[in-house]
Amino acid sequence: MKQVRLAILGQGRSGRDIHGLHLKSDTERFKVVAVVEPFNARRERAAVEYGCDIYNDYRELFNRNDIDLVVNATPSYLHYSITKDLLQHKFNVLCEKPFTPTVAELDDLVATAKENNCKLMVFQQSRFAGYFEKVKEIIASDNLGRIVQVNIQFNGYARRWDWQCCLEYNGGNLANTGPHPLDQALNIMDMYDGMPNIYCKMDSCNSFGDAEDYVKLILTAPNKPLIDLEISSCDAYPSFTYKVQGTKGTLKGNMSKIEWKYFKPEEAPFQKLIKTTLTSGTEMLPAYCGEKLNWYEESWNGDPNSPFIFAVRKYYNMVYDHLVENKPLIITLDQVRQQIAVINEAHRQNPQFDIRK
Repeated sequence: MKQVRLAILGQGRSGRDIHGLHLKSDTERFKVVAVVEPFNARRERAAVEYGCDIYNDYRELFNRNDIDLVVNATPSYLHYSITKDLLQHKFNVLCEKPFTPTVAELDDLVATAKENNCKLMVFQQSRFAGYFEKVKEIIASDNLGRIVQVNIQFNGYARRWDWQCCLEYNGGNLANTGPHPLDQALNIMDMYDGMPNIYCKMDSCNSFGDAEDYVKLILTAPNKPLIDLEISSCDAYPSFTYKVQGTKGTLKGNMSKIEWKYFKPEEAPFQKLIKTTLTSGTEMLPAYCGEKLNWYEESWNGDPNSPFIFAVRKYYNMVYDHLVENKPLIITLDQVRQQIAVINEAHRQNPQFDIRK
C-alpha cells in the first residue's frame, strides 16, 4: 500500500486536534513528515508526536520534493494566500474551511491548481458525519414522503473573544461554523447547477469582536424543500440539530440521537373532500376533521464523537482514493463554490458584517 507523505501547517485546534489526531492513527496510509508551526513549544511537541521534521515558516518546505500533500490548517485569513503560494510551488493542498472569503478567490485557486497540475481539496468532513448520513438515508427511504422543510440548528450560548470573532480575520459564525451545516443544507437541496433564493439576517449578540455571532439563513428553490439554517450563540435552550418535515412524517434529532415517525398512506382511513359544513350527530354540532393514523416510530443512537472521528476518517478515505487511485472527489470544488457564493450573498444582505466592504 502506498503511503502518502504529508506536511501539516499549524498545530492548533484543527491542525493538531483534528487532522493530527486522525493521521497518528492512520499510519498505514499516511505519514506526517513535516510540521510548520510558529510557536516553539508546539513545534517541539510535534517533533515528538509525529517523529517528523519541524519548521517555523511554510516556505521552508519549498526545498523539499518528497511531500505528496500539504494540509493547510493555518488561521482562516491566511488560507487563500498560503494555498496559492503552495500551488504555485507544485504542492497538492488540502485546505481547511473556510476555504476563501470570496468566489473570485476560489476561482483563482482552482485556476492556479489547474495551471500547476496540482490537486486541491477543501476539508468539509461534516458531509460524512454519521448523523448527517443517517438523515440523508431516512430522507431517501421516502418514509417521510416529500420533504417540505428542513430546519438545521447549530446553536448554543457562548461568548467569544478570540481572533475568530473579528471580520479582519474572516471571522464570524457563518464563516467559522457555517461551512459545516451549510454544506449539508446544500447537499440536501441538491441543486449544484444553480443558486437558491437566499434570505439572511445576522446579528452580534455576545461577541467581543465585530463579526456576527447570530445567523438566520433561509434557502428556497422551486421543487426543493425550504431550508431554515440557524447558527446562534445566544440560544441557551438549543432543541435539535435537525428537524425534517415531510408529507408522511417528521424527523428530529441531534448528533447522537435521531427519532422519526411516519404513517403509511395505504393504511390510513379513506377520506374524501367535503365542501359543505362539517357537523356531528343529529344535533348538527360543530365538527372538525379528525382521524386516527397508525404511526410508526423509529430511532437511531449514534456515536457523539462521530463528527470528529468517523467523519474525519471517511474524509481521509476520499483523500487517499483521490491522490493514490485518482478517484473523483465526492466533495467537489464546484460544491464549495456554491457554498461560498451563498455566504457572499448573505454578507451582502448584512453589510455591517461584510468583510469585502
